Amino acid sequence: MLNPPAPSATAQFAPHFGQRVLLTIDTEEEFDWSAPFRRDGYGLSHVKALPRFQNFCEEIGAHPVYLVDWPVATDPAAVEIIGDAVRRGTADIGVQLHPWVNPPFGEEITTANTFAGNLPHTLEAAKFTMLRDRIEQAFGTAPLIYRAGRYGLGPGTAGLLKAAGIRIDTSVRPLFDYSAKGGPDYSRHPLVPYWADAERELLELPITSVHWGLLRNLGAGLQRLSTRIPLALGALSRLSLLERIALTPEGVSIEEAIRGIDIAHGSGLPVLVLSFHSPTLAAGFTRYAADEAGVEALYGWLARIYADLDRRGISSCTVADIISATSDNA
Repeated sequence: MLNPPAPSATAQFAPHFGQRVLLTIDTEEEFDWSAPFRRDGYGLSHVKALPRFQNFCEEIGAHPVYLVDWPVATDPAAVEIIGDAVRRGTADIGVQLHPWVNPPFGEEITTANTFAGNLPHTLEAAKFTMLRDRIEQAFGTAPLIYRAGRYGLGPGTAGLLKAAGIRIDTSVRPLFDYSAKGGPDYSRHPLVPYWADAERELLELPITSVHWGLLRNLGAGLQRLSTRIPLALGALSRLSLLERIALTPEGVSIEEAIRGIDIAHGSGLPVLVLSFHSPTLAAGFTRYAADEAGVEALYGWLARIYADLDRRGISSCTVADIISATSDNA
């Protein structure tokens, strides 16, 4: 999972699946992203914004996947709100591991240790198992999809996911490199879904990010080169030569996202994976929604993007849809 896969690992989808979209939400506690990590002092005030968001998703035809971490999975209000949507079949539940707030606590809090895959395997497995079991107990269904908090996969993550019955991992963020902070380097990973294991039981569903611009075919090499030259990537973007676009309302404009969709759609990508963090649904908890205007901008972004996807014939899918479409083609 940490190394780019061989081309032969690319997953094949059933022909009837077409091109679809999956909306994933890192459903987590509120914390100061610029401050040192800590086990306490977080909040869950934004949970009261979830009903509006869920209703909005149902109105625009989105099927959200709530990737919940320990603070959310142990919060009665969050469990009731998200659980209602899961029971009605209008949302899916998944796992997101933030190791610094997830028991058992056997590690020092360092930046490197916030990437769960860096922990000793027994500790990563213990934290994951407690969270997975809590989610099944709270929501009444076994989660089938996982995202490592901070995209922090490790060498043993695939094995523990398979042992727990997880069928899809969506931790890989192509074109992004977190190694300077002690995390994984995904700059060489493909955008297409692929099998993360030899037995083809665990599907890797990368979060969608693409290169756009006149030099996009040289994007990977130029992006790696730009890490040695401060501001180089920004200059290339301003000149419309090379731009990295992630499909998220957090820091990406509607116009940029539509350019990204053009690339992903044109390449035949079977699943476009959108993502953002749940605290952005309320004002003041992330830099992407510093005030109410920022929250409304997020809703406006989603409305425009889903209208554009609908125009292209790209409809929403569920976790079960993806599993079904790939199981017969493993």
